[in-house]
Amino acid sequence: MGTVTVRLPDDTHRRVKELAASRQTSVNKLYEEFTIMALSAFDAENRFKAMAGKGNKKRGLELLKKLQTHYDE
Repeated sequence: MGTVTVRLPDDTHRRVKELAASRQTSVNKLYEEFTIMALSAFDAENRFKAMAGKGNKKRGLELLKKLQTHYDE
């Protein structure tokens, strides 16, 4: 397991501690959850970019236009 030191302004640190307490968890566990969320978003973005690179641009734009029309109704 790795160790990371994070320097935060006092007010931010206090708020993080309050958030952890409100979730009945530790600050370390809270940071672990934040990290997992950030990595999941990063992985999803990279998968999307890879898929988009293989896709049909014209068809993608048609689908977006169709979706926009649906929401405009």
